[in-house]
Order: sequence, then structure tokens, then C-alpha cells
Amino acid sequence: MSNGAQTTLIIPALGGIYDGLGRFTDPLVRVITGLLLIPHGMQKLFGSFGGNIEGTIGFMSKMGIEPAAFFAYYIGVLEFFGGIMLVLGLLTRVVAAQVLGFMLVAAFVVHLPVGGFFWTNRGYEYPLMWAVLALVVLIRGGGEMSLDKRIGKEF
Repeated sequence: MSNGAQTTLIIPALGGIYDGLGRFTDPLVRVITGLLLIPHGMQKLFGSFGGNIEGTIGFMSKMGIEPAAFFAYYIGVLEFFGGIMLVLGLLTRVVAAQVLGFMLVAAFVVHLPVGGFFWTNRGYEYPLMWAVLALVVLIRGGGEMSLDKRIGKEF
């Protein structure tokens, strides 16, 4: 809760930069989240970067996530095509909600039991960060620089 007090910048000259770039922060989070999801989908769907769908299916099956083939393809499609949709800001909240759900499962069902917190130990810190980014995008929506805004409709 605000007490009405205002903060002052330690370096006042930066105020103009912050004000000028502030409108780009939401699209930056949305676009980078989408761009970083796309290669993961490419691994699963197209065998890029040393990955393949069979390996994902096997991993999910081993973890008890069934039907493994359905979920492997679903996640691959979500990462690749959903990543593109986030970059474009198309059906932004729908995609972000799915990414949020997927990453919460990844964090607490897949990574927490095997690795604890740190990503370097296959822990849940990285998928949890993804979940928070997806939550921010879900709350903020596509924004001014999105196809959602251009179309004039948003969830």
C-alpha cells in the first residue's frame, strides 16, 4: 500500500530513458518469452538441436505422464506455435495460460522431485521462472504492440 511518498532517482538523468523505454517492457517480456520457447518446440517437433519427439515421449512415459505421446506433441506444438503466437501477440492470454500450466507441471511434477531448486541440477528454478514470465504475459495481455490489439479483440 502506498503512503503517498515519491521516490527520487539517484541518477535523475536516467529518468528520461526509463520513461522513454517504459512502453517497451511488456512487449519485450512477451516477445522474448515466445522467442525462447520456439527452439524447444523445434527440438521436439522437428528434431532440431539434438532433440526428437521419441525422446520426449520416452521421458514423459518414464515420469508417469500419460498419455505420453499426446503430451509430448501438445507441448511441442505449444512451444513452437505458441511461441510464435506470443511473439506476434496473437491469442496472447490463451497461449500464456497454457504455458503457465505446462511450466508449473514441469517445475513441480518433473523437476522438483529429481533436482531440487537449482537448474544446474535439473531443478525447478528454470521452469518456475518460465511460469512467472507466462503469468506476467497472461495478466498484461498482448498490449499495444500486438496482433490482439490490431484485431481489437482479446481474452
